[in-house]
Amino acid sequence: MSTMSRRSAGKLIAAAAVAAPAFGVSATTTVAFEPNMQNALRALENAHNWLERATPNKGGHRERAIGMVEQAISEVRAGIAYSGG
Repeated sequence: MSTMSRRSAGKLIAAAAVAAPAFGVSATTTVAFEPNMQNALRALENAHNWLERATPNKGGHRERAIGMVEQAISEVRAGIAYSGG
């Protein structure tokens, strides 16, 4: 094997060594189970429940909080769906 072909082979091996973990990480993150996201979703749903039960005499703040919690619930669900969960 010539010096040039050894260099090429070395570069190819180095590139494969760098690329292999990257492919492994991307494959595992698409199907990863995120218990923290599930816990966050349950906490937000619980907060939504409590806000719904509160009296509506808060100058509109309760209603805005409900809307924000509903938006957060939607985002968490979208994140869970994106990760394959």
